[in-house]
Amino acid sequence: MISVSALSLGEATRTFFERLYFGDKPEPLGTATQLIYSAVIVLVMAVPFVGTLAALAIWAERKVAGHIQSRIGPNRVGPFGIFQSVADGIKLIGKEDLIPAGADRTLFRLAPYLCFAPVFAAFVALPFGPDLIFEPRLNVGVFYVLAMLSVDVLGVILAGWASDNKWSIYGAMREACQTVSYEIPLGLSVIVAVMAAGTLNMADMSRMQSGGLHTWLIFSNPFTFAAFIIFFIASLASNKRAPFDLPESESELVAGFHTEYSGMRWAFFFFAEYAAMFVVGAMQAALFLGGFHDPFGLVGHFHAKYSAAGNNAGIILVNVAAAVIFIVKACVIIFIQMWLRWTLPRPRIDQVLHGCVKVLLPAACATLLGAALWQLLAGPAVARVVSMLLTAGGVAIVMIVATWIAYAIVTARRVRPRLSEPAPLQ
Repeated sequence: MISVSALSLGEATRTFFERLYFGDKPEPLGTATQLIYSAVIVLVMAVPFVGTLAALAIWAERKVAGHIQSRIGPNRVGPFGIFQSVADGIKLIGKEDLIPAGADRTLFRLAPYLCFAPVFAAFVALPFGPDLIFEPRLNVGVFYVLAMLSVDVLGVILAGWASDNKWSIYGAMREACQTVSYEIPLGLSVIVAVMAAGTLNMADMSRMQSGGLHTWLIFSNPFTFAAFIIFFIASLASNKRAPFDLPESESELVAGFHTEYSGMRWAFFFFAEYAAMFVVGAMQAALFLGGFHDPFGLVGHFHAKYSAAGNNAGIILVNVAAAVIFIVKACVIIFIQMWLRWTLPRPRIDQVLHGCVKVLLPAACATLLGAALWQLLAGPAVARVVSMLLTAGGVAIVMIVATWIAYAIVTARRVRPRLSEPAPLQ
């Protein structure tokens, strides 16, 4: 989502890239120019990025599942099977698009696009870099992303209802129950981060975490740390990710809400799911994990240095590095979601709702109350000490997990795979 960002809200009427392309003038761009400029960004950067992201995420899901289950995964189409998603896309384009005889044809056609379009629109507010934000002047960026993600459930309900299939309706109702329920603790955990940052603008939230690892909001106090965990758990349910994948649980609902879909309409549901995974991971990175900043504060330092010197080439390089850091953070969250999917069993729907209403919601309310009291009562010295302790604990946890993964990779060579590597095709 390359685009367009101001150094700070209200500092300039034109963003950095607008000034670079159209000149450094005080007046904003004209309406027609702004529309054309935004459309070019969407078509040239946003659409290819989301499509490539979904294709790579589907391939990565298969590879992660294969390695966790001692299998090989895709290895035929391209190096390491990386073009398997492209082959699947070509297959889906050629498949017959069927609509059940008793379906509501208008709603049946609308549902996949109603799932995908809001997730695509959520990329507008994601801060990929200091100057790589589609709309940095969106003061309610956090609220906007949550609103867009909440529309996804409407598409799922339409898909289930319009299919005239009892399994599809069951899956849609499950989605409605768990998504609407888990959006409450998810929203409360976001409020904790907003309270700590003092703004709803995601670009400003990322900029204020530029001082290094200890300035990341996840380490600002114990309650933001707890809010990050609550947000992650609730986001799994919001994205229909295991162990909360009951809306499409194949063991009892065939395929759930998208049972009757085929071809590209079926593919749109999965494009929406993987794009939403990235949006949620990016949102966690922006709210809690320093946004587009590195742990050492180098991005913020060099961006301020090059901005003061008027070095446009340096600013562009810093933005590219920041975008890579931001995407890597979001992809780490996606990897953890995949890891959990192929590790944890699926609970029953009553257990899912019990976990929300009886466990996660009270925890979110207690975290919100604690965060409010912390803001009111904690002094600067106490806050600084606690922040340093949380930072040290967070680094220790990351090092332990990284060592665990490295050990698993090294020792996996001694594990006999369930399927031997076949001979290459002639």
